[in-house]
Amino acid sequence: MLKKEYSIDCGGKVLTATFNDMAEKANGSVMIKYGQTVVLVTACMGDSIKENMNYFPLTVDYEEKFYAAGLILGGRFIKREGRPSEEAILAGRAIDRTIRPLFDQRIRNEVQVIATVLSIDDKVDPDVPAIIGASLALATSNIPWNGPVSAVRLGQQDNKFIINPDNDSSEDLDLNLLICGKDEQINMIEAEAKEIKEDVIGQAFDLAIAEVEKIQAWQKDIIKEIGQEKMKVELKSISEEIISFFKKEVNPTDFHEAIFSGPGHSGSNKLKQVWLDKIKENLGDEYIGQAEDYWEEKVNDILHDKAINNQQRADGRALDELRSLYAEVGNISEIIHGAGIFYRGQTHILSVLTLSGPKDSQLIEGMELRTKKYFMHHYNFPPFSVGETGRLGGMNRRAIGHGALAEKSLKAVLPTKEKFPYTIRLVSEVLTSNGSTSMGSVCACSLALLDGGVPISRPVAGIAMGLMYESPEKYAILTDIQGPEDSHGDMDFKVAGTTKGITGIQMDIKIGGINPKILKEALIKARQAREEIIEKITSVIPSPRADLKPSAPQIEIIKIPVDKIGAVIGPSGKTIQKITEETGVEIEIEDDGSVYISGKKEGLKQAKEIVEDITRVYEVGQRYNGKVSKIMNFGAFIKIGRDLEGLVHISEIAPFRVEKITDFLKEGQEVPIVIKEIDDRGRYNFSIKQADPNLFSNKKN
Repeated sequence: MLKKEYSIDCGGKVLTATFNDMAEKANGSVMIKYGQTVVLVTACMGDSIKENMNYFPLTVDYEEKFYAAGLILGGRFIKREGRPSEEAILAGRAIDRTIRPLFDQRIRNEVQVIATVLSIDDKVDPDVPAIIGASLALATSNIPWNGPVSAVRLGQQDNKFIINPDNDSSEDLDLNLLICGKDEQINMIEAEAKEIKEDVIGQAFDLAIAEVEKIQAWQKDIIKEIGQEKMKVELKSISEEIISFFKKEVNPTDFHEAIFSGPGHSGSNKLKQVWLDKIKENLGDEYIGQAEDYWEEKVNDILHDKAINNQQRADGRALDELRSLYAEVGNISEIIHGAGIFYRGQTHILSVLTLSGPKDSQLIEGMELRTKKYFMHHYNFPPFSVGETGRLGGMNRRAIGHGALAEKSLKAVLPTKEKFPYTIRLVSEVLTSNGSTSMGSVCACSLALLDGGVPISRPVAGIAMGLMYESPEKYAILTDIQGPEDSHGDMDFKVAGTTKGITGIQMDIKIGGINPKILKEALIKARQAREEIIEKITSVIPSPRADLKPSAPQIEIIKIPVDKIGAVIGPSGKTIQKITEETGVEIEIEDDGSVYISGKKEGLKQAKEIVEDITRVYEVGQRYNGKVSKIMNFGAFIKIGRDLEGLVHISEIAPFRVEKITDFLKEGQEVPIVIKEIDDRGRYNFSIKQADPNLFSNKKN
């Protein structure tokens, strides 16, 4: 086996890149090891051009293998890995968003990058080594690509930054920031934060870039030694016929007015269709793809020029101006537990809250993560939201990514499980889309949480910031980007947070990289927009409702001794099943003895009493009311609680001599007792006379 290894210290751990001939038919491959996490990354390019395609066909796949964690997971009958987990999809998206801007977008040969996790260390998340591996696989291959690019994860805890923090400590971090970049510029960000200030995020950018540059220098040395010569590929270009026809047929004034025709851009769409019809009529169908590309190229040029040089936007807004806002809560149905409706221009979102007991938490069993999830946000983007027809149902990577971004942006303000022991599910329905539906979902979800009475600390709002870039000195930052500014702009910088600080960030770009100085400036403008949105939210509902909706379940929490858990569950679960059937509640018991009972109020009280009876710890001297269950000639058995029986000896019935027990006690009779003794075999002896010496005074001879 041919083998070359290169290592570098990264955040106190050794990062090793191994090049061998294991995947020798791939254009490029590398095995990256960081700690005990090992990722094999391969890159391949197809030989042929994909005709009639108007985008660069890049595919990134992130493969989880259960053997990597030493596990055999799956159902009873199927043990093979199935569809990718949400974590795998998000990791694949992070790789894609990092490497895609560094390709020439005119390439029409298929490129596929596959990251296969071969081994996983609990302390090392595979995403950072996978991104670095993708960079090395591409950069050392013969695939044309403008890399390398590097990645680092930066954590903050107790006001201290940590380079590539241990994965098992991620929940304790105040900031969990993934940054990718090159040449002292940033080209991808993914962050979750607990209301962190903008200046702290700015400091994190600078520190992360310094670490990225160390890895960049290491990669460049490797590429210089073993990198292949890049192949020549045919780039899709616009024919002279199209360029000449545009100059001839499209009036510059009409073109400008159509592009800057207002929020709906209907004028632009109509003029574009006229242009395509003329192309079809005069040049033929085979020119339609090129005609569409050239039209978008000219739109791109005019949007950049007007924003940078004239501070002009397509819909007439100022560069830092939000679109019109609308917020509403409830008013959907008495059945649902909370609802929020949020409009920002032509982006309209409905978010709906559902509350349930801990039993409805999501069980996560993956290669990387095995836990219960008590908070989830799901995002739906139906075709009617953009005025189109299409397939409904099923989840694509974009929908999962948008849902996850809103979910982590909201986590910082949620109450603890101890304070609010509910499973919380939010669903955001995109009803109309024209830019930044993920950030609109954050706003609508805040409204739904407040409407549902969930005691969040503060509402969260999100905003998408854009960029029209010409040079480090000439650029325009755009607040609240919509359709054309998203598709033709150079940056999509989504920032979510509260009035106190940032809770979530996601950034991807279309250019090679962005100077942190520009991003810091965008953070300040994002805060201003966020505060304006939060003011709108709180004007509608200033704080969480005092009570949950009547349709929402109630939850009681009790703590039982750990050694009593088995008694509540019963043999084969029969006891707990009987309780739920009798009371109509759901019961979830955790390993520490916490019992969560959820359901309607009447059933809650009954179930709580039953569980308390089953798990009650009885001690000598305690007083209870019991019921006579059996009469013997030497005493009587008294039942207390749900099923505990003890003996009252004839001498313990009254403070005087009792000749005949049936003169004093009858089966079914209720009497007070005191626990007199618990013997070494666990048998209980009761006393009536200690509980009430005067109970039978009228029967004294």
